[in-house]
This record gives sequence, C-alpha cells and structure tokens, in this order.
Amino acid sequence: MATTTAHTALITGASSGIGEALAHCFAADGHALVLVARSAGKLKALAAELEAAYGVKVIVQPADLSEPDAPRLLAAALKRKRIAVDMLVNNAGVLEQGAFTDMRPQRHQELIALNVAGLTGMLAQFLPPMQQRGFGRVLNVASIAAFQPVPTLATYAATKAYVLSLTESLAEELKGTGVTITALCPGITATGMLETAAAANDQLGRLPGFLVGDVNEVAAAGYKALMRGEVIRVPGVANLAATLAARATPKWLLRRVAGTVTRKL
Repeated sequence: MATTTAHTALITGASSGIGEALAHCFAADGHALVLVARSAGKLKALAAELEAAYGVKVIVQPADLSEPDAPRLLAAALKRKRIAVDMLVNNAGVLEQGAFTDMRPQRHQELIALNVAGLTGMLAQFLPPMQQRGFGRVLNVASIAAFQPVPTLATYAATKAYVLSLTESLAEELKGTGVTITALCPGITATGMLETAAAANDQLGRLPGFLVGDVNEVAAAGYKALMRGEVIRVPGVANLAATLAARATPKWLLRRVAGTVTRKL
C-alpha cells in the first residue's frame, strides 16, 4: 500500500543489487523515482518495470558519479526539469579485493573517486535544498567494513569508514532541520559485487549461507531505517553482533584478528 505522502527519491547505483532493491521499496510505497547509474539501458528497463508494477513516475538520469563534476551536472539537470529531490540514496560504490600493493595505483583512486568524492558531492548538491525546504531523508550505503580494518579490502573499508563517520557527523549537524541522514551498513550481500569478488577469491564463494545477506531484506531494512530517521542500521543479527564487538575491542587486537582471518582466505 502506498504512503499517504509521496515524495521524490533519487537513487544512485540503481541499476542492480541493493540500489535496484531499494528502488522497489520506494516505488511500492508510491514514491516517484530518479534512477542514476552509468548504464542507461539497465536503468530504462528498471524504470519500465517499476512504472508498470507500481504506477509511479520514474525518471532515468545516466551519470558516472566518479567524474568530479557529475553531481553538479546531475543537480542542474534536475533543476531544469523542476524536479526537487526529497530523499537521496547514495548507493553507488565499487569494491576491489586484493593486497594493497598488488592493485594498480589508479584503482585506489577510482574507489576513492566514487565511494568518497562522488558521495560527498551528491550530499553537497542535494542536502542544502532539503534543509531550505525543511524536509529530507538521506540514506548512505556504507558497510560493516566501516567498523574495522579489513586487510585485502583496505581501501574499500577505508572509504566506507569515511561514509559512516560523515553520516554520524551530519546527523548531529542536521538535528532540528527536518532532514535526517542514515548509514546502512550491510555485511556480505548476495549481489553482483559479491560475485565479482568471489571470482577473485574462491573462498568467498564457499561462505556459509547465514553469513550472506539477502539483497531484498537488506534493502527493506535500509528503507525502514531511512523512513524512521535512524542514524545507523546494520541488517542481520550476526552482522550487528560483529559491529558491536568491533567497537568494543581494542584497536590493536582488532587489527591482529582481522589480519589473521584474512591471511587464511
């Protein structure tokens, strides 16, 4: 059943995985959508599916948010179309597994460009209008990797730690403005990103089922947390226990444990 008050939600990285699942959550509640990703073809197919299934308006805006000026150009394009974004989902991100020194230097910069700079640029463009209107909801998709060092995912984990820290800081800055911001911190989730990582490390393909989250359940948890204005949501009991333990464990011990585990993979 649709909500009584429909808004417009912009979702980045909407062409697959958690972003696609979140698009279904918003559409099922009657919200109009702006779908953003690099693949125009996948976005158009998803838009047609959502419009047919839920009767909502869906706009497709292809963009590569790793490009420095992409957030500004996207905001300008929507302003020309007189589309005000009430809810922003920063889901676009990229993961690369492997030893830091085995990765191309440019690859580290690519992770930072999208996961950090792109997300920050989107916030800088769309948060001020929300604050001026006195209403807004933001969902930043981080990871449980944000809570601890993750050898062989060093740059990725560091970018997600940035996302979590930024979200917590902004949650305090935005108090009383009518705008809330939420960090969704999923664990390992059955998406195309996991398949790519598993291709590089076959140990990931043999993980027990209870450690791999269902993408629709993760998206539903994130959507509920966003609408409630929660600051941090970690889907899954095992993931929540792991993050609580990570925050309570001395840093030196956490590094030792993380190093021992990843060296066995």
